Amino acid sequence: MRLKDLKIGFALTGSHCTLDEVIVQVQKLIDEGAEIFPIISQAVDQTDTRFGTADKWKEQFAGITGRTAVSSVVGVEPVGPEKMFDLLVIAPCTGNTLAKLANAITDGPVLMAAKAHLRNQKPVVLAISTNDGLGLNAKNIGLLLNTKNVYMVPFGQDSPSGKPNSLKAKMDLIADTILTAMQGKQIQPVLIAYS
Repeated sequence: MRLKDLKIGFALTGSHCTLDEVIVQVQKLIDEGAEIFPIISQAVDQTDTRFGTADKWKEQFAGITGRTAVSSVVGVEPVGPEKMFDLLVIAPCTGNTLAKLANAITDGPVLMAAKAHLRNQKPVVLAISTNDGLGLNAKNIGLLLNTKNVYMVPFGQDSPSGKPNSLKAKMDLIADTILTAMQGKQIQPVLIAYS
């Protein structure tokens, strides 16, 4: 039980093709002893895709965590003043979320939770999943890699020939990244090769 009694805010954003993989990791964190507080972006809250309906994801997330996901800015506002979490995870972290976080834009529940949590100087873990990580978002990744209290789950090119700018975190390293982030360290190596 490596994560026993750790209070983790866990935020899902709209990389819908990655949600199945991430939900499995949420269960693993719970199995490791973490208490999970679910948060969802507007895209997860309101968008039906070929990967599943919004209701499916909300029900699955609530079923695993035992809590209804917070889906509003007002709902996450207490994260900072009440010091609700030891750590916040954003997984999958879309390019849109990544860009807004890097540029201090707070226009949704996930970004407000991150801002509120960072004000307490506590760790935020990002598990990126973006088609433009080696494109327009490369500068934002660089900026966030050098931002105090922000840690990245190791990532790499998930489809170099089909989507050469696409980057995706190795989601099964979320727990290990959390453990090192709680020590104030970035897990290494950050850049990995997908097989």
